[in-house]
Amino acid sequence: MQRQRAWQALTKVPKLTAFFWAIKILTTGMGEAVSDYLTHHVNPFVAVFIGFVGFVVAMAVQFSRKKYVPWAYWLAASMVAIFGTMAADGLHIQFGVPYIASAIFYAFVLAAVFSVWHKSEGTLAIHSIHTPKRETFYWLAVLSTFAMGTALGDLTANTFGLGYFASGILFTAIFAAPAITFWIRRANPVLTFWLCYIITRPLGASFADWAGVPKSFGGLNLGRGTVSLALIIIIAILVGIISVTRADAQSKEA
Repeated sequence: MQRQRAWQALTKVPKLTAFFWAIKILTTGMGEAVSDYLTHHVNPFVAVFIGFVGFVVAMAVQFSRKKYVPWAYWLAASMVAIFGTMAADGLHIQFGVPYIASAIFYAFVLAAVFSVWHKSEGTLAIHSIHTPKRETFYWLAVLSTFAMGTALGDLTANTFGLGYFASGILFTAIFAAPAITFWIRRANPVLTFWLCYIITRPLGASFADWAGVPKSFGGLNLGRGTVSLALIIIIAILVGIISVTRADAQSKEA
C-alpha cells in the first residue's frame, strides 16, 4: 500500500475531467493564434527559435517536477501547442509540403512513437506516467499529435475548402464520437483518449483561426493578437482554479 501511494504521488499528468478537456482545447486554439501572430509580426525563423526556446524551457520545468503540478504541466502543453504548430506550418510554408503529405508524415511519426512506447513499456495509458522514460514518450506523442492535428485542420479548411468554422464543426463531431463511446464504456479507454486528444488540435485551432482571421477569409476579424491574449487569460484562470481546488489531481491508480 505504501509503495502504491508513492507511485501515485509521482504521477505527472492530470486526471481526465471537464477541466482537462476544456483547457486542452483552449491551448490548441491558443497555440494556433500565438504561432500565427508571431510568424506574421516577427521574422519566421526568429519566431520558430522563440517557440523552440520556450518549448525547451517549459519541458525542463515540467520534467523537474516530482509529481503533477498544474501550472508546470499546462505551461508545457501550451509551449508544445505553439512549437508543434510552427513545426507543422513550417513544412508547408517554408518547404512547400502539401498539408495532406505533412499530415501523413506526422501520422507515421506518431505511430512510431506509440509503437516504441508500447514495446518498451507495455502500455500507452497516460495515468502510468510516473518515470522520466514514460514521460518522454508521452510528450513526444503529444508533440506529434499537435503537429499532425495542425496539418489536418489546415487540410480541411484550406485544401478541401471547408473554411475554418465548418472545419471546427466537423472536428467537434469527430471528437464527440470516441468520447461518447468512452462514456458508455464500449470502447478501449486508451484508444478513445488518444483519438480525442488528436482531434482536439484541429478542433481548437479551427475555431481560433475563425475568430482571428479577416472576414475575407471567412473569419470574425478579431485579430490573432486579441484571440491569443483572450485565450491565454482564460487558460490562466482555469489553471488557477484547478491549482486551488485540485479538481484534476490523480486520486487512484488507473
